[in-house]
Amino acid sequence: MTAATAARSRRAASVLLLILAGAITAQAQDTAARGARAARGPVVRPAELATMLDAYTIVQAQTALELTDAQFGQFVTRLKRLQENRRRNTIVRNRLLQELRALMAPGSGAENAIKEKLQALREHTEQSAAALRRDSDAVDEVLDLRQQVRFRLLEERLERMKLDLLMRARDRGGRPADGRKPGGGG
Repeated sequence: MTAATAARSRRAASVLLLILAGAITAQAQDTAARGARAARGPVVRPAELATMLDAYTIVQAQTALELTDAQFGQFVTRLKRLQENRRRNTIVRNRLLQELRALMAPGSGAENAIKEKLQALREHTEQSAAALRRDSDAVDEVLDLRQQVRFRLLEERLERMKLDLLMRARDRGGRPADGRKPGGGG
């Protein structure tokens, strides 16, 4: 292992520790829910999971892209902005879809409200696409051509991995890792 590789590994580990420390701090602040979670076993909140996945992405990108010291800081900053905007856009989109779903209830007769929400969804889709394109371009500015390709492939691999984990969790039906039913009933 070269000195530069060792330095990058230490830097990536430091970033991961800082991000995980933030997630742990956030979890510790949730004392009321912690007692209820203890009865059911460990539960990871969506925000904590997102933080962990973001940290994992940074560590994997550091290795896969072979980022230089000059690239690393800018890359991490721009990647975090991209990740935060993706997450925020998904939340807004899901909220708009939920509102449309509620307006579609039988007999609601809310044609104007449906039109307005549908237009808001269209506008959000256009705005978020432009913002994500801008954020992706900002990440690309830090990377050379081959790193850009490796980054796209890495994102695809991580997305497949995330979907696979979600499917396995769903297939397990919320059961603990040992296969017992929730509540200890066996």
